[in-house]
Amino acid sequence: MAGLSGGIQDVQGSQNSLEIDSLARFAVEDHNKKQNTLLEFGKVIGAKEQVVAGTMYYITLEATDGGKKKVYETKIWVKPWQNFKQVQEFKLVGDAPSESSS
Repeated sequence: MAGLSGGIQDVQGSQNSLEIDSLARFAVEDHNKKQNTLLEFGKVIGAKEQVVAGTMYYITLEATDGGKKKVYETKIWVKPWQNFKQVQEFKLVGDAPSESSS
């Protein structure tokens, strides 16, 4: 079974940032449709990936809900050769830390 799937690791390289950003936006839109909410995507805080049959992305993101910034975790399964993209999980983690002004 070796080589079929791997452990979860940090997404490497800035070339992935546009794809990760796009996936995070997709997850927020998917959540809004399913839950009839109006979250506004803010930014990606962190991203991990795991090679499965395709790639499972674990993205921590910030979104605004009713004017309050909150942190969410989402899990997105991607199989590019099938043009397949599915949100597996989307959950609230908590309030976003307030940005310190310097």
